[in-house]
Amino acid sequence: MLGLKLPTDPKWVNIAEQNLSEILTDHAYCEQKAASNAISIVLGWPQHDDLVRSMLSIAKEELTHFEMVFEKIKARGYTLGFERKDDYVNELYKFMRKGHKRHIVLIDRLLFAAMIEARSCERFKILSGEINDSELKDFYRDLMISEAGHYTTFLNFARKYGEAYEDVNKRWQQWLDYEANIITKYGTKETIHG
Repeated sequence: MLGLKLPTDPKWVNIAEQNLSEILTDHAYCEQKAASNAISIVLGWPQHDDLVRSMLSIAKEELTHFEMVFEKIKARGYTLGFERKDDYVNELYKFMRKGHKRHIVLIDRLLFAAMIEARSCERFKILSGEINDSELKDFYRDLMISEAGHYTTFLNFARKYGEAYEDVNKRWQQWLDYEANIITKYGTKETIHG
C-alpha cells in the first residue's frame, strides 16, 4: 500500500528497544514537527478550504499524538529532553522543489509529507509487530493506522491540486526512488527515522 521500495530491516526494532527513552523522545518530536508542517501548509495555501480543514485536523491529531507520547515518557519515568535533529527528514527536504510556481511547491510539499508519513507508518508497523513491550505494541498499532490515513490524505491532495500541472503519480515515483536511495543510510539508530 505504501509503495516504499526498501523496507526497514526488522533488526531496527532491537536497536529501538535498547533505548526506549530515546525512541519515545524522538517520536514525540516527530509528532510535533508533523503538526507544525500541517499548519505551515495552511499558512501557505489558505485559499483551498478543503486542504485547510484537513491540515487543521491533522495538526490537532499530531499534537494529540505528541501528548500521548509525552504521557508514555512520563509514565515510564523518562524525561522528554530536547528536540533531536532528523537527518532523514532533512535529506528528504533537499529533494523538494523550491523557487517554483506555488502549485509546484504545493505538490512537492504534500508529497514530502506523504513520504514521511509512509516511512513512519512502516516503522510503527514494525514496532507494533516486533517490539516485546505489549503496551507499546498496541500503542504503535493504533498510531500506524493514523499515519496511514495521513499518508493517504497528503497523497490525495497532491493529486487533486497537482494533476492539472503535472503527472503527480510520476513525481511520486521519483520521490519513492529518491527515498529508497537515502534510506539505506538509516535504520541503525534509536530514532523513528534513524
